[in-house]
Amino acid sequence: MSTPPTSNWQRWIEHPQRLRFRKIIFQLHLWCGLALGLYIFFISITGSVLVYRNELYVATTPDPEISSSSAPLLSDDELLAQVLLNYPDYEPSRFYRPGGETAAVEIWLDKDGESVRRFYDPRTAEDLGSAQRRAQGLVIALIELHESFLLGPTGRTLNGFGGLAVIMLVLSGLIIWWPGIKRWRRSLFYQRQLNIKWKRQIWDIHSMAGIWCAGFILVFAFSGVYLCFPNVFHDFVDRLQPPTPENAGERLYDRLLYWLAFLHFGRINGIGLVCDGPGLCDQSIKALWATAGLAPAVMFVTGATMWWNRVLSRWLKNKQD
Repeated sequence: MSTPPTSNWQRWIEHPQRLRFRKIIFQLHLWCGLALGLYIFFISITGSVLVYRNELYVATTPDPEISSSSAPLLSDDELLAQVLLNYPDYEPSRFYRPGGETAAVEIWLDKDGESVRRFYDPRTAEDLGSAQRRAQGLVIALIELHESFLLGPTGRTLNGFGGLAVIMLVLSGLIIWWPGIKRWRRSLFYQRQLNIKWKRQIWDIHSMAGIWCAGFILVFAFSGVYLCFPNVFHDFVDRLQPPTPENAGERLYDRLLYWLAFLHFGRINGIGLVCDGPGLCDQSIKALWATAGLAPAVMFVTGATMWWNRVLSRWLKNKQD
């Protein structure tokens, strides 16, 4: 006959459901998850799509128009001078020949926060139209929505705090998930049985998806916080290892921060880990990242369903009675 657990630590190991601490964490996890639900769902879906941001941008970029004029080619300076005659107060920010010397030249001009992006004939300096196609604009808008909700620095700051909240949700979820030493292996997998009600199956899906994708979600959230608050991370790194001429470009912490930016969107080949460059390995990693990126959305939907069953439906029923 086994001895009943006497300490909180023993109860946590064997029967965590009985601990008051776990019940408090459960309530915090539940209500914080609901409060952040739409944010989590939105960031999850857009993030998974943006794993393929480069592919989307290339796919929406039209083939460059080839000049049909017989006039001699203009030099870069000559072409830019002709263009600026129509935009005298603008500053050029990009000069790009996407298709060779006879193809249309893409030029970006900026003034007081306004940006003009046009194609020009490399021989006549004729304006050939906007260099930002509608489909490209949608991709760029999706990126800005994911990064800052189209709110600029304010939205990026809010997004950073949202990432911190997601980290806390993951950590609290791991505490709630722990079923005890005798049941933890079983809780790793979805137990589909005919005699189990669908409400219990929703819990199993939520629990299983959470434990298997917790590492991915932490990477997404932590790297997202870094991208929103890079200066905070850089200042912290400088305190840990002050920069000197001798360690310039060789600090381990700089390399770790560099990796975070690539890890956020699954561009493993960019940091030389696992994949050496574009190819099957790179595409497999991106597919894994895109799939794991949907996990927070799944967690919100299943979590909201459980809340409806446990709380809202009972409240509505009692109100009707």
